[in-house]
Amino acid sequence: MISTVHEDKNDHGRARYTLTGTEHGHAWGVCAEAEGLFGEPLRGTYELFGWVGEGAEVHGWAGSRVWLVPEDEALGPWLLEDAESVGQLLATDSLVLTGLDDYEGPPEGHRGPVRVHDGHRWLGSCREFARVLPPEQQVAPPLVLQGLAQGDRLRAALTKGTRRALDLEEAALEIQDDRGEPLTERLLWAQVSTWRPSPYGTNLIDLELHGELFTPVPEYARPIWERWFAGPPDTLGAWAGLDTRRRGAWLDLVRERACRRTHHDRPADHAYELAGRPITDVPGLYLALGDAVNGPGGYFGGCLDALDDCLRGTFGYTAPATLLWREAATAREHLSRTLTPDGRPYNLFAELLDVLAEGGMHVTLA
Repeated sequence: MISTVHEDKNDHGRARYTLTGTEHGHAWGVCAEAEGLFGEPLRGTYELFGWVGEGAEVHGWAGSRVWLVPEDEALGPWLLEDAESVGQLLATDSLVLTGLDDYEGPPEGHRGPVRVHDGHRWLGSCREFARVLPPEQQVAPPLVLQGLAQGDRLRAALTKGTRRALDLEEAALEIQDDRGEPLTERLLWAQVSTWRPSPYGTNLIDLELHGELFTPVPEYARPIWERWFAGPPDTLGAWAGLDTRRRGAWLDLVRERACRRTHHDRPADHAYELAGRPITDVPGLYLALGDAVNGPGGYFGGCLDALDDCLRGTFGYTAPATLLWREAATAREHLSRTLTPDGRPYNLFAELLDVLAEGGMHVTLA
């Protein structure tokens, strides 16, 4: 804990959150509650005119990751995270999709034909599409750090009170679990809206930060986070009963937690065993690998490039080693016919076996 932050003793619980300036690493303050951490992020909306489906059902939930592939080959595909189809508008023969845009997105004003897939199958195509901007009246709720023990720098900024002083610039909201171990963080541009004395203790404040400068964790992920707040799971496959959407949220926390921990590599020639029955999707594949190599809640890659990095050491593994992959037929069935972002057929199951072999992991399929 930074020495300039003084925690008041109260019954409000452990200080779970630390707001830290990313440039110099100083702590603005610590608190136990963060109202607005969970919510519904502002979603982008796309209208796909002249929609023609390709046999896949797109009413309601369409998939956690949807790729829009433009007909113009000079342009790359665009990712729509947490995508959902609002439905097909028969009057205009169009389909409306909402989701979270990736960092790139389509070129401004692009309206050319696109084809759409979810990483496993083509959903359909349209002759023209348009991005619909959210209504201006949509206002993002603030992030409120409740019961915040101020650091000296934050106290000075609030005392000064000018607009410039209250712009804390880029910050990280560092998050610990109930054991006091690092779990994850969220980056934001910390601009103070207001502050007030907190009912949680003497000398504590409730600090309100502008909501439009922070992307909340989606509500569907709240149960996953609350499970991890209690600490890592103590049984293998604790994620197995989740759907793909929530498995992705679980994998995000596993990866982010792993990046904040020191791993002790097992000696070479270790024998691992992987429980393959729950591997019906991409998040399940990497969650099962993480469990197999590093135990319950362990991490061992979230994509092929990350897996390759893990195989090189410092993530619990030393080559060579063996892996007994039980019930591998489930993964072969679900992951042998996938699509790259630009829509090319791709055998993820075979590619993963190749990466493991190149990394010194000798796999036996059972």
